Parts: sequence; structure tokens; C-alpha cells
Amino acid sequence: MVERTATGIEGLDRILEGGFPKGSVILLSGGSGTLKTILATQFIYNGGKQFKEPGVFVTVEESAKNIGWNIESFGWDIKSLEDKNLMKIYRLKLTPERDIKAQIDEELKMISELVQKIGAKRLVIDSTTAFGIWIKEPGDLRYMIFKFASELKELGCTTLLTAETKGGRTDFSAFGVEEFVVDGVLALYFSPPNRSVHVRKMRGTNHSKKVHPLEITKAGIEVKSKDEVLWESIK
Repeated sequence: MVERTATGIEGLDRILEGGFPKGSVILLSGGSGTLKTILATQFIYNGGKQFKEPGVFVTVEESAKNIGWNIESFGWDIKSLEDKNLMKIYRLKLTPERDIKAQIDEELKMISELVQKIGAKRLVIDSTTAFGIWIKEPGDLRYMIFKFASELKELGCTTLLTAETKGGRTDFSAFGVEEFVVDGVLALYFSPPNRSVHVRKMRGTNHSKKVHPLEITKAGIEVKSKDEVLWESIK
């Protein structure tokens, strides 16, 4: 039986046979406004709050301070989790002035040390799409995404990678490689005013094949696991 890492998100665990496979690397893909960052943050927060599992949130695009504001807008008390070493927010620092490959290696080492320091079981990288800002050669970009995902898997955490896409039913990654180096893909959609989620693939999981409505509440994200969205309504 596959061990699971429960997300603690209402409805999501039901369509995943109880959660993500433990130690897997999962891609959260979707266009703007699909709630990728919020879902990933809630995964880390719930881990510490509900399951006492430490987690690390690595942001590539936003400052750690802004991530904190996003969390606190739902009434999530991150300070108490940070004080107990149940949650850490780290900003990945890259600069065009230095060799990007060397910087990626350094940042992977920093992430590994932080994971070990707090005994993290959960990890988020938000977002892989930002690598395209610093790496312009497509071949180098695909290689670095592959290397990054492979080395993160060695840490043993259940890891979520977010990726910004153009949207649409068949667009699952920004660079055409992310979906092939992960164990699962959660596709998020936004066809105003409606949001939805579809489990495109998930290793070792008899997951729902349907597209389910996704709602944002005062407490965070909720998946309507008993309801279904028609493919034709997704743009």
C-alpha cells in the first residue's frame, strides 16, 4: 500500500485516495488566478497545523514577507508554526551577474540544509516558471528543471512545484519538461468566474478522473469532490 501525505484541504484528499504519495514530487500547473500559490501554501500550513509535519516554502518570485501576508489573510497563524520549527519560508536568491548553474547548486544545498535542520516532510517551490527569467537557452532550461526536480526528490519530502501556464485544457507546463519529471500533475483552471481542479496523473493512485469545482473560502481552498465540471466549460 502506498503511504500518503494528506493535504488537509477539504475535498482534495478524497479525490487522491487520501493524499499525495509520500515522498513524491507533484506539479501544480495552471494559468494566472488559478490559486496555485494558495493551494501550495495551504499544503505546508496544514502539514504543520493539523499533522505536526514540518514544511519549507521556497519562493522564487515573492518575498517571504508577502507570502506571510497571503497566509495571514486567511487567519492562518504562521508565526506560531515558525516558532515551533513547523514551517519555514525561504526566498531563493538568483542574480544574472553570476553563473546560474552554480547558483542553482548553491540554492539546492541551502534548501537541503533547511529541510534537514527542521526535519521537513513537506516542501514547496513556487515557482519553477521563474527560472525562465535567468536561463534563456531552452536546452539549458530543460536540463536545469530536470536537475532541480531530481535533486529535490532525493530529499525525501513530499514536494509541490508550481508552474505558470497559458491556461487551457492541454497546457500543463511552461517549458515542456516539468510534467515528465514529476510523479503527479494537478491541473488548475480558471474560466471566470469558476475555478476547477483535475488530477491529470498521480503515481500509485486510483484518483478521480473528473474535473472538480474549486472554491476559495475564508479558511482557504476547498474542492467540491462530489461535484463535476464539464470539460466543455473550461477555456
